[in-house]
Amino acid sequence: MAGRMVDFPSNGRTTQGYLATPAQQKGPGVLVIQEWWGLVGHIKNVCDRFAAAGFSALAPDMYHGKTASEPDEAGKLFMALNIAQAEKDLRGATGFLGQHSSTAKIGAVGFCMGGQLALFAATLDPKVGACVNFYGIHPNVSPDYSKLSGPVLGLFAEKDQFVNPTVARQVDSAIKGAGRTSEIHIYPNVDHGFFNDDRKDVYDKAAAEDAWNRTLTLFRANLK
Repeated sequence: MAGRMVDFPSNGRTTQGYLATPAQQKGPGVLVIQEWWGLVGHIKNVCDRFAAAGFSALAPDMYHGKTASEPDEAGKLFMALNIAQAEKDLRGATGFLGQHSSTAKIGAVGFCMGGQLALFAATLDPKVGACVNFYGIHPNVSPDYSKLSGPVLGLFAEKDQFVNPTVARQVDSAIKGAGRTSEIHIYPNVDHGFFNDDRKDVYDKAAAEDAWNRTLTLFRANLK
């Protein structure tokens, strides 16, 4: 059930993303936000998986055509991310996805850099009714948790050196301190990136499958 590249408006300009839709053409919308590698095959495959599960999934290209295969290169793209432009792209993606969603509320999910951007997207538009943060991190992105309109599920790794369990609990506490709903799960004996099945060095099948089921459960319960 392969998706396709699409163009969508972003504050007066046009940007691209990968859109995958279910057999019935429309399902609850889910915004899927990339890791620091860019809009690579793994992220497109995640969108396809959402479509197979009955959702409409859009992954905006946050790097505008650039991707990385080595950590040094990815780190440079990660730090060079223009946050003001990222905000415009996320707003545009949310609006465009709404046209392909069967529900008024949409979800946001992201991985690594994308986890933090998913939280950010969830604070920018009240249409985002649930958010899943896979070990999210970006030093220049500071979401205002008081503007969240739905629950947050945080999925973290015990061995993560980027977003360690202490940081994960701090995020959970900050969201709850803002009066919003948060739940976290820290998977034992796994590392940052455990969901990425293209990275055999860190992928953990059992943790990834459990995290996927938790993600689907949250979205199915909250995207109405």
